[in-house]
Amino acid sequence: MASKEGFLTDEQKEKLKIAAQNVEILSSSPKSLSSPRSLSSSPKNGLFLSENHGRAPGGGKGGVAVKHVRRSHSGKFIKVKKESKGPYDIWRVEDSFYGETSDGAGGKGTWGKLLDTDGVTYIDHSDPNYDSGEEPYQLVGSTISDPLDDYKKAVVSVIEEYFINGAVEVAASDLTDLGSSEYHPYFIKRLVSMAMDRHDKEKEMASVLLSALYGDIISPAQISQGFILLLESADDLSVDIPDAVNVLALFIARAVVDDILPPAFVKKVQMTLAESSKGLQVIQVAEKSYLSAPHHAELIERKWGGSTQLSVEEVKKKIAELLREYVESGDILEACRCIRELGVSFFHHEVVKRALVLAMEIRTAELMIMKLLKDASEEGLISTSQMIKGFSRLEESLDDLSLDIPSAKSLFQTLVPRAISQGWLDPSFMKNSVEDGQMQLQDDEKLKKYKEEVVTMIREYFMSDDIPELIHSLEELGAPELNPVFLKRLITLAMDRKNREKEMASVLLSALHIEIFSTNDIVNGFVLLLESSEDTALDILDASNELALFLARAVIDDVLAPLNLDEIAGQLPSKCSGTETVRMARSLVFSRHAGERLLRCWGGGTGWAVEDAKDKIMKLLEEYESGGVVGEACRCIRDLGMPFFNHEVVKKALVMAMEKQNDVMLNLLQEGFSVGLITINQMTKGFARVKDALNDLVLDIPDAKEKFARYVEHAKTRGWLLPSFGSADVDEPTLTS
Repeated sequence: MASKEGFLTDEQKEKLKIAAQNVEILSSSPKSLSSPRSLSSSPKNGLFLSENHGRAPGGGKGGVAVKHVRRSHSGKFIKVKKESKGPYDIWRVEDSFYGETSDGAGGKGTWGKLLDTDGVTYIDHSDPNYDSGEEPYQLVGSTISDPLDDYKKAVVSVIEEYFINGAVEVAASDLTDLGSSEYHPYFIKRLVSMAMDRHDKEKEMASVLLSALYGDIISPAQISQGFILLLESADDLSVDIPDAVNVLALFIARAVVDDILPPAFVKKVQMTLAESSKGLQVIQVAEKSYLSAPHHAELIERKWGGSTQLSVEEVKKKIAELLREYVESGDILEACRCIRELGVSFFHHEVVKRALVLAMEIRTAELMIMKLLKDASEEGLISTSQMIKGFSRLEESLDDLSLDIPSAKSLFQTLVPRAISQGWLDPSFMKNSVEDGQMQLQDDEKLKKYKEEVVTMIREYFMSDDIPELIHSLEELGAPELNPVFLKRLITLAMDRKNREKEMASVLLSALHIEIFSTNDIVNGFVLLLESSEDTALDILDASNELALFLARAVIDDVLAPLNLDEIAGQLPSKCSGTETVRMARSLVFSRHAGERLLRCWGGGTGWAVEDAKDKIMKLLEEYESGGVVGEACRCIRDLGMPFFNHEVVKKALVMAMEKQNDVMLNLLQEGFSVGLITINQMTKGFARVKDALNDLVLDIPDAKEKFARYVEHAKTRGWLLPSFGSADVDEPTLTS
């Protein structure tokens, strides 16, 4: 125990000695340097004193004494004060440098409590024992890279560069180099969305690029998926682009016209979009404002000022010129430079085809042509796929080429092995040719049988005038790839008959285009006709004029667009009578009052302009509604001679029943269905058209949806509609745009 005079006992001195030794051990640790705190004591474990343990001056009970001590380990002067608490004399340290009294447990310039680790520590950079390795470190979070985010960032620079230089080939190469082909739908979305907010020039460039990438780099499924992503984000796009709905609708219509989106895409995607979404508005605008307009293809392609690239005919002309110049000069480097500057790597198969034809025409130039193609292949200027495609196209046209070059087939058979042996034509071409030859025999048998069956069908149609029956029979054949052959046979048989059959053939062509024939089927059918026009002229003296009338009538009936005439002419040989026929048809189309004259070119018959037919349908329905006879109304419908257009009768009858609050129109539909005047297909199509127009009808007829639901139930109970027709969503309210 401490005495009253304030001295330490021997036991306390021993404890102090042990504590001092512990301090020395701690001071040698690097961690101790980071916390220069004083060693403190407590009444429980002993007292910390200065190195000179003596009586404080002026000692006595309850007194306070001060000693000045210089600490050897820190070099700082401190004051030690003695305080008497109970039986102990406690010495406290006061930092003379800061002038603050310590509570015996830390503070600036003190050691703190023995083994105290709860305080805040720091590292003194000026300390001689400073070690940078002891600096505190912090774990920094790093975001994991997302491949999709990296892809989206990368394609932005590709698109920006393309908008600047307009190089389709460079953009295609850059996109291929990026890899990640599974993300191509996001490229389409970014390309179109960036173009939508720019000028017409960039919009046209975006459409051209999509057409160039289609098939070779971006698959058809990815094209569709990309446009679906755009439709789903139409609401967001509308926030930044005021006319986003109209612009995106035009992009979709352009994709359909360019044959990179199937026409069925417009119908199918409607079922996946919410009724209140902007995406659905986009589809409706694309279908009603663009794709349903007369001559829509030509109008859509010129909407943004025309193509920024060379037309197909211009490219073909330039290819022919550069090959001729090469044969004259023999400069391979210049020829390769001209091919590269065309910037149409996806069209290099045309270079291959024309070069081979030129080698057949000019036998002395064969070695030069072969060397050009070999060098172009080795330099990577013409890809393997383009080389194979060029040879394949030439092989397909050998029959026609033999008319001008009798030895074309034998020459081709010698060129192929040489090209394969020299390494610039893939050996797979020879294998495919052999397989194609084996399949050709099977195809010939199938084609022969098909022609026999369609001739019978066409002759029955000329006698019965039953378009629905013919369409049904044609669908049962299950050979849509042979639709052009049917068209050729139809018009060939009609040309050798009277005007009535010619008129019926044109009317049937319009119906087939609405129901099952695509525009490509019609175009290819006329190409087949015009390619064989010279043979046809041997049997039909006025064949050229008749074909020109059929072509012009197809344009007037909206089966073909005027632009399709150029497409047909481009697929014909330059020295062909069919080219003159196309030129004659173009003159007929663009002459004064062409529509009226061409609709009556074969004496009228069943041909009516669409607007005329609609007016006649409306008049006969109004007469019937005002007290007419059902039999008379049915006779008028039959006299129209347009059974493929009877869905318009159904639509107008239903709308009139809603407007007039008179269900007498249902009696007319029942009679027409009972006597076979209106088929179940036409009835279903008419109801479907009314269903599609309900959102517009409710503006004039508030209870249109309720009435239509009642009409649907009425029709179903009487068997008017196909089982596939559904009306579950008719009763639900929808938001209009």
